[in-house]
Amino acid sequence: MPHGNPLPRRCKRTVLRKVYESDLSHFQAYRCDPEVARYQSWELMTDAEARHFLQQVNTAAFLVPGEWYQLGIAELESNLLIGDIGICVDAGEQQAEIGFSLNRIYQKQGLARESVHAAIELIFEQRRVNCVVGITDERNLASIKLLQALGMKQIETNETTVRGEPCVELTFSVTRKFYDTQANKTS
Repeated sequence: MPHGNPLPRRCKRTVLRKVYESDLSHFQAYRCDPEVARYQSWELMTDAEARHFLQQVNTAAFLVPGEWYQLGIAELESNLLIGDIGICVDAGEQQAEIGFSLNRIYQKQGLARESVHAAIELIFEQRRVNCVVGITDERNLASIKLLQALGMKQIETNETTVRGEPCVELTFSVTRKFYDTQANKTS
């Protein structure tokens, strides 16, 4: 498996890249939006907390098993941050979890789909994981639709509490074999 940092990764209209301290205002624009944050497990941050977070994730090693890695989603032409993707490869490198957030202004344009698709491909290229999972609140219909569009199948349902509120989380999964098959179809 290749190791190192293969970023930036160009997509059709976006680029996956590191996030920088200079992204602070764009990062906070969507992370502080109640509609974007509604189904997320991350907590809102002050500008000082967000600046510290961005400094930390900018220096993090790429896809270290057992640790979360934050990818930035930027517009291809302007390189402005419009969202991010969190990835955690489990310690045994059997599975990776993926989560995503996108500025509301850029939603419903297929940008999240192309970016998350590229992130999943990147995971399979860089690590030995057998599958990638995405976990979402059952009320987050846009997220469910995106995961399904990426070939993910629902494998689990769990009642839990997020931010003190009861909810039902759905776990979706896609296997390496599925992605390899899809890649061969488009080659």
